[in-house]
Amino acid sequence: MSKNIVHRAATRGHANHGWLDSYHTFSFARYYNPERIGFGLLRVLNDDVVAPGMGFGAHPHDNMEIVSIPLSGALEHQDSTGNKEVIRSNDVQIMSAGSGLTHSEYNHSKTDKVNFLQIWVFPKEQNIKPRYEQKTFKPEERVNKLQTVVSPEQNDGAIWINQDAWFTFGTLKAGFSETYKLHKTGNGVYAFVINGEVEVDGEKLGKRDGLGIADTESITIKTSADAELLLMEVPMQ
Repeated sequence: MSKNIVHRAATRGHANHGWLDSYHTFSFARYYNPERIGFGLLRVLNDDVVAPGMGFGAHPHDNMEIVSIPLSGALEHQDSTGNKEVIRSNDVQIMSAGSGLTHSEYNHSKTDKVNFLQIWVFPKEQNIKPRYEQKTFKPEERVNKLQTVVSPEQNDGAIWINQDAWFTFGTLKAGFSETYKLHKTGNGVYAFVINGEVEVDGEKLGKRDGLGIADTESITIKTSADAELLLMEVPMQ
């Protein structure tokens, strides 16, 4: 019997700093909710909009897997290991902070906002050498099917994560129906609706709603309208 927890978009933490408008699915910074510390080893799911030319100055991280997914606009990344890159829609970026590094993130544009998801997952191995990877994924390869973009497997086309975690995208048309089978026993899956409406395991979800499902081997996904869905499968402990 699966255990489900629903987080509606309107119940997320919210901080508007002017240059940064941020929604927090889980406790983050000044938003603290003891009922929402994370989902298994998924610790942070932030939905950030950054004003043109603005961003996060250099700051440290260690022992965290940090995934950034631009939804619109372009994000400029620079870190203490020498990487300086720009990520855009259809790109996925991962930074294994490992034994420690500093990085900065800025809106690459001087005229347009950037909207991106930043997701933190606790690592499998501590204090690894910091690493960085990004990849562009073909959007047509997730139309009415599920496209894995983050994976612990080597050479499966996804970017590698230091955890038994899988992130999967779908751009789903009305009438889509599929069963997602979890990759590993003991994992759960957190479904996050980027746009549209999706029914996951019988629960109707709208834009920016989230649903965490544990103690299950599979979930069912159905759409009555067009939708964009992100699945984050993570160990529960």
